[in-house]
Amino acid sequence: MKVGKVLDISALNLSLQGRLKKFLPGENSLMVMIASAIGLAAGLANILFRSVTDLVHKFIFVPGEHIVQQGGWHILLLPLIPMAGMVLLVPLSLMYPGKVNGYGFTKFLRKVNLEGGYIRFRTIIIKIISTALTIGTGGSAGVEGPIAQVGGALGSQVGQFFRVSGVRMKVYIAAGCAGGVGAMFNAPIAGVFFASEIVLLGTYEISSFSALVISSAMATVVSRAYYGTSPAFPIPNYHLVNPLVEIPLYILMGVIIGIIAVLHIRIFYAVRDRWVGVKLHPQLKPIVGAFMVGVIAIFFPQVMGDGYEYIEEVLAGKGIIWFMILLVFMKIIATSITLGSGGAGGVFAPALFIGAVIGGSFGGSAHYLMPELTANPGAYAAVGIGAFLAASTHAPLTAIFLLFEMTGNYLIIIPIMLSSIIGTVVAHKFQRDSIDTVDFTREGIDIHEGMETAIMKSIKVGSVMTEDVDFISERANIDQLLAIFRMAERSFYFPVINESGRMIGIISMQDVKWVLHDEEQRGEALVGNVCSRDVIVLTPDDNLYNAISLFDLKGIEEIPVVEATDNRWVVGMLRRRDVIAKYNREVLSRGISQRRASGMVGDPRLTITK
Repeated sequence: MKVGKVLDISALNLSLQGRLKKFLPGENSLMVMIASAIGLAAGLANILFRSVTDLVHKFIFVPGEHIVQQGGWHILLLPLIPMAGMVLLVPLSLMYPGKVNGYGFTKFLRKVNLEGGYIRFRTIIIKIISTALTIGTGGSAGVEGPIAQVGGALGSQVGQFFRVSGVRMKVYIAAGCAGGVGAMFNAPIAGVFFASEIVLLGTYEISSFSALVISSAMATVVSRAYYGTSPAFPIPNYHLVNPLVEIPLYILMGVIIGIIAVLHIRIFYAVRDRWVGVKLHPQLKPIVGAFMVGVIAIFFPQVMGDGYEYIEEVLAGKGIIWFMILLVFMKIIATSITLGSGGAGGVFAPALFIGAVIGGSFGGSAHYLMPELTANPGAYAAVGIGAFLAASTHAPLTAIFLLFEMTGNYLIIIPIMLSSIIGTVVAHKFQRDSIDTVDFTREGIDIHEGMETAIMKSIKVGSVMTEDVDFISERANIDQLLAIFRMAERSFYFPVINESGRMIGIISMQDVKWVLHDEEQRGEALVGNVCSRDVIVLTPDDNLYNAISLFDLKGIEEIPVVEATDNRWVVGMLRRRDVIAKYNREVLSRGISQRRASGMVGDPRLTITK
């Protein structure tokens, strides 16, 4: 009877659970709700971010600007304004070393695509304060990268709350990025493509895409409710005056923009590398960098901050051709110094500025030569904004839709498509990496390949190989080889060495099975005559990604490890099973350390893996 009652109660519980599930949101409904919440939070974070930046600008930059505008020797005080911001950044930098200074979007991409996406809440506060102090006081940088990181951190916090991991965590982070960028530019579609092209590296599914759309839309609604419906820049009315003349001009401008984008990327990292080698206290470098930017600003004040005010002038056709050409290079140098020395911010706004002045100077020149056949220089500046952004980030769809949403004019689509795609192709031809992925290539990591490949490339063969190797001389006979086969416990392949101890080949049971039943031949045949001479080898400095590729290519289980490719002194053997075991241990240990760092270590049964 007791057993029967227990069974009845269990059946009742299952029945109640089944009925309750009908009232709970399904998978898709839950995703919509979570994406909406992330978008709402990203929209509010955008308002907070912009408000803090405006506050810093109002109380530090504006009073300093009033003093400088008195003229005379007061102009020499201009460098003190960005220096003040960097001085105020010092306490935050000391509290969180390595988390505040420099261009942080590359580290963010690493977190998202290679390290599981576990981002701490403090990242939100750090990014808002550090970027506001840099840009608000005149440092040459942008807020778009940091707002994407803030939105992504919010998405990560939501993912950690629901204890998700893997692909689902990346989707939540990307949804936060889409919301942050969409709200910043009042351009929800551009926010979606920013997240999908730049954050998710172009790898996404329909389910994740819908989350990006919902989050970006919700964030933009919040932003529009607070700031209104005006786009980031007032783009002038656009039209093609003479397509037969202007389309080739836009194509030519795309080529020029692609070349300058490569120059921008290389200068940016060259300057940053120089700052790394400068023998100064780390906290002094941003201050010295701010001084240098301030000196440039004495002659070119347009390079300070995000440069949006001057972009508006260029879009209105008020730029001077020769001055805009100079500003292209001054902005590249100022941005490289600001971020390379340790200022905080992004490169999105500087890219828009550089694109605007390239387009403005190109369009101004074309309009000067062919005034009746070409549009106002502001039209070329608008296209230049999107084309340079596409070329430097290798994200043409983001640029195309950003310009389309800003203008609301379908006629701009054809020029921006041509210039953006051509600019991206030219930039990719001479610089395989975008401005966000250079560091990964320097480390030998292809971030587009994902976390699994990155783990394999980070582990050296020398740390996995076994040094317990059974050798056999090339002068040994088959009977002696069979004796070694019988004694070997784990090996199936044996390096064959000559008198000097260098490997000349490798032998396995497969190579000698033809003489196993011939006793006379077993005593006469020498190992050196029957071994395989065409042997693939590895060195201790090779990585496991290369090793596993060779295992798959040749269909073998062991590969000899030699001291060097030109010195085949065998130092070990690498076994396929050891590689797989090492990879599994590394994935497990990294997952545990990431969860511990984000405070998510707990009962593994509570973890939802999507």
